[in-house]
Amino acid sequence: MTIAAPTDLPLWPPTNLDRDPLVPLDAGERRRFAGPVTRVRLPTDATAWLVTRHADVKQMLRHPGFSADLSRPGFPLLRRIPPGAFGDRRGGFLRMDGAEHARLRRMLTAEFMIRNVRRIEPLIRQTVDRALDDLHAAGPPADLVTHVALPVPSMVICHLLGVPYADHDFFQERSRTLIDRDAPPERVQRHVRELRDYLHRLVEAKVAAGEPADDLLSRLARDRVDTGQLAVDELVGMAVLLLIAGHETTANMIGLSTLLLLRHPARYAALRDDAANADGLVDELLRYLSIVRAGLPRLTTEDVEIGGRLIRAGEGAIAVLSLANRDRTAFDRPDDFDPYRAAQQHVAFGFGVHQCIGQPLARAELRIALVELARRFPRLRPAATAGRLPTRDSSVVYGLDALPVTW
Repeated sequence: MTIAAPTDLPLWPPTNLDRDPLVPLDAGERRRFAGPVTRVRLPTDATAWLVTRHADVKQMLRHPGFSADLSRPGFPLLRRIPPGAFGDRRGGFLRMDGAEHARLRRMLTAEFMIRNVRRIEPLIRQTVDRALDDLHAAGPPADLVTHVALPVPSMVICHLLGVPYADHDFFQERSRTLIDRDAPPERVQRHVRELRDYLHRLVEAKVAAGEPADDLLSRLARDRVDTGQLAVDELVGMAVLLLIAGHETTANMIGLSTLLLLRHPARYAALRDDAANADGLVDELLRYLSIVRAGLPRLTTEDVEIGGRLIRAGEGAIAVLSLANRDRTAFDRPDDFDPYRAAQQHVAFGFGVHQCIGQPLARAELRIALVELARRFPRLRPAATAGRLPTRDSSVVYGLDALPVTW
């Protein structure tokens, strides 16, 4: 039986929808949640420990005593999920621990290494150029999310995986359901099933192909499924994870990053004139915006002391990346946006064994998209005030639903 959390505990995630979209928490929320490890109440009425300091977050995320497996009893869920709502979880290594996680992750490591991402940069650049052509043809004004932020990473991940981009409306709708904390459970179940069925048919076709195509799913089918190292259902689960993570995160970063840069016209102009600094700018954008704002939940499997607090086995903990990236002990003037700071130690991609495997690809897409946007649209500016922009407050991955721009 679940014991309801005391009602005097602060609720996490907070539900203030009026704040600036570029600010993870307002001043009052910072005072309430930042600092030493804090006990909070979750929307499920369970409790968890909120870990917010940079050093504590890194310690937590690299410690083997914290499990990422949400099927464990007592896992600190941020929404009510009936048993089996996510269906067959095989292959979804993001929610696995230990040897099971490592086995599947190793099969993908080489694909997302920096040298392989550099090899496909011409493809990314071509995709960005086409998207910017569409933006120009649509406006001014035009929606940057619709014409650039969403299609660029979607086209790239479809190309890499071997998923037909013509079906992007189908998988984008289902992806958004899966990461929406407010989505009804019955819709989650239906969309999980539909997405897995779609990818199962695609994977089976690649397994059966006499001459596999040169894409990631085809290579895994040939090198891993045909050799018995990977089951078809595991490959389907990996495909679900890569398809969702491969476009949702970068799409939201492109939209929010553009809004931030347009508030700093000199920084936006410098991006065009000094593209050599773009890599450093990308790290600062990742640190400053930290789009996984609700944090990374874990279940403690053994007693662990974090930040002077003993978290006992069976208790939930949440690593809040956005607050860790605004920690004054780790970053000087952390609330200032400074593209020339050394921000490489940020934890926007997580930390430890579960750190985002696709970060080299995400960095390249974000860098190329922003540099080309600044080059092609030097007079770009928002066509709506920030307070009127639709934001994705209930999503696991925060972002903008639209960003009207003009030039």
